[in-house]
Amino acid sequence: MKVIDSSEQTSFTRARQNYLKDAKTLMSPYFSQKEFGSWWKDIETGFEAAFLRYGQADQWELLLSQLPEFTDVTLSCGDTVSVSSEQAADNINIIKLNSHLRSLMPWRKGPFNFHGVTIDAEWQSNLKWDRISRAIGDLDNAAVLDVGCGNGYYAWRMLDAGAKLVVGLDPSILCLSQFRAMKFYQQDAPITVLPVGTESLEYSLNIFDVVFSMGVLYHRRDPLEHLSQLMRAVSKGGRIVLETLVIDSDGVEVLIPKERYAQMRNVWSVPSPKQIMKWLSLAGFVNIQCIDKTVTSLQEQRSTSWMTSYSLENFLDPENHDLTIEGYPAPVRACFIADAP
Repeated sequence: MKVIDSSEQTSFTRARQNYLKDAKTLMSPYFSQKEFGSWWKDIETGFEAAFLRYGQADQWELLLSQLPEFTDVTLSCGDTVSVSSEQAADNINIIKLNSHLRSLMPWRKGPFNFHGVTIDAEWQSNLKWDRISRAIGDLDNAAVLDVGCGNGYYAWRMLDAGAKLVVGLDPSILCLSQFRAMKFYQQDAPITVLPVGTESLEYSLNIFDVVFSMGVLYHRRDPLEHLSQLMRAVSKGGRIVLETLVIDSDGVEVLIPKERYAQMRNVWSVPSPKQIMKWLSLAGFVNIQCIDKTVTSLQEQRSTSWMTSYSLENFLDPENHDLTIEGYPAPVRACFIADAP
């Protein structure tokens, strides 16, 4: 691994600050200063600190600075989010690109394709998007917030579904680096990811037409506070899309794992669909619907050459895949839509 010297660190800090400046330039035309100013000031304050929490941040920055360039790049957002160019890609560039992208492993969400380099991520995220998009339809020129966006796979799909702007929030610098690798080849796309968590949503922004929260609720100690954060972000009359783990029960109840759930340490609660609908109502949302409920399959989540550690198969009871390895009901995921009054 290359040793990063101080001049390179300064260069990387400048590159990250330019990224933040570009994000602000992208977002500012959509929101008034009153709505936007205080929130953005907090983001600027915590931006560089987010990178200091990751010892590999400068190594990832180095990889991003060395991505091979191609001309006339086109974006395609089918099941696989792809960038491609009619420019002939020589083997040296493709080998280099493959090496750099593998250095950004593990890839949790996907699939992606970078100029012929296919990233088979742990999650076949297109399956979830298909289930959700059938129910919500086009995003119709909406300003969209994707909370807990990971590497931005869904954000690209949201853009393809008609959004005029997509902003992702995720504190992981590795996920941000993966997103920036794709954004490198689509720099003018109205999409950005910011390395902040849900705690940044303390202001009553009320500026996004649609707010997505997928795979976040069960990681929050206080689920009602998370739903209140979503309410503060969505515009009056706007919509949220909430996707989360549930227990397959017709009652109003919550599973509280003792230590881990499917080997995840930070799962604080797994509610029933009716319990989530009750929470959404308590948070002030209306027109609440459960639009999908699906058992997570070994096709949808599995280990691959781009995510080589344990995955769902290792988290289930080997004798009974209806149970987790801890003896809890196996993962079921549900999606809800609700409106802000």
